[in-house]
Amino acid sequence: MNAPQNPEVYDPGLESTGERADLLASSGEEAPKTQIIAIYGKGGIGKSFTLANLSYNMAQQGKKVLLIGCDPKSDTTSLLFGGKACPTIIETASAKKAAGDEVSIGDVMFKRDGVFAMELGGPEVGRGCGGRGIIHGFETLEKLGFHDWDFDYVLLDFLGDVVCGGFGLPIARDMCQKVIVVASNDLQSLYVANNVCSAVEYFRKLGGNVGVAGMVTNKDDGSGQAQAFCKAVGIPELASIPANDDIRRKSASYEIIGTPDGEWGSLFSGLATNVAEAPPHKPEPLTQDGLLELFDGETVGRDVVLEPASIEDLCSAEHLNKPSLEVIYDSILGHYCR
Repeated sequence: MNAPQNPEVYDPGLESTGERADLLASSGEEAPKTQIIAIYGKGGIGKSFTLANLSYNMAQQGKKVLLIGCDPKSDTTSLLFGGKACPTIIETASAKKAAGDEVSIGDVMFKRDGVFAMELGGPEVGRGCGGRGIIHGFETLEKLGFHDWDFDYVLLDFLGDVVCGGFGLPIARDMCQKVIVVASNDLQSLYVANNVCSAVEYFRKLGGNVGVAGMVTNKDDGSGQAQAFCKAVGIPELASIPANDDIRRKSASYEIIGTPDGEWGSLFSGLATNVAEAPPHKPEPLTQDGLLELFDGETVGRDVVLEPASIEDLCSAEHLNKPSLEVIYDSILGHYCR
C-alpha cells in the first residue's frame, strides 16, 4: 500500500518497521475490497461535517460509499441531506415490529449524488442505553444483508466521549479495518482522541487487529497542539481543516463544500486519498500529564497541586464534637455485661 501523496500532512516515515508497522501488511493478509472505517471524536468537534463532505467527495470520484451514523443524536446525515432528518433504524424497526412488518432497505437507507446513508439512532432520553441501541442497530444491518453489500467504503460515525461498550464495538470486535479520530487544538478533543488510541491499544493486546489510520484536525487555528499530539502518539495527520468563517457559514446552512471543483474541493480530495491509503498504526497513547505537556502551563493550570481534603473541611466543629450513639450504646452494653 503506497503512502498518500501529501507529504505536508501525511508522514510516510510512520510506515517504517517496528512499532509503526502496517498492521495489514504484517498480518500477511490481502486488504479486503470494502474498507470499513470508524471515525471517532468529541461531540461537536465536526465529525459529521467532515464525513458528509468526505463521503460526497469520494462519491464524486466514482467510489461507492455508505455513511452510517452511529450517534444517538442521529445528525450524521443531516448535512448530506440538506438538514432533513433521516428515519433511524431503531425507530423504524420498532414501528415495523408493532405493525407486524419487517424492515426493508428502502425504509432506512437513502442516497444523494452517489452517497448512500443511514442512521442507527438510539433510545429517547431516559428510555434506554445508547450503546445497546448501537448493538441492536448492527444486528438489524446484518439481517438486511450488510456483509453482502458491495461498497468501496463504509464510514461509521461514532461518539468518542462515551465509554459504553456499544460505541466501542468496531474496535472491540474487529468490525472495521482502521480508526480515524477528529480533533482540534484543544485539550478536551485531544483527551477524547487519546482515549480512542488507548482503546485501540487495549484491544490490540487482547488480539485485536484494528489500528489508527490517523487524525483529521478540524477548526485548525494553527496553534499546533493537534500536530504535536499526532507526533507524540505516532499517528499521521490526514488533513487540516482551517478555522474559517466561510466553512462555518456554509456548514451552518447545510451546504456541502467537498465538491471536487469547489473552493475546498482539493482539501477533501486530499483527505479522501489519505483516508483510502493510510495504513492502520499501533498508537502510543499519552498519560494525562503527557497530554497537559502539549499545552502552555498557564493555560491548563499544570502547576496546580492536589491538596487532600479532611473531615474537618466537611463538617462544623459542633458536629465533630458531638458524641455518637454508637459510643453511648457500647458504654451501656459494657455496663450490663459486667
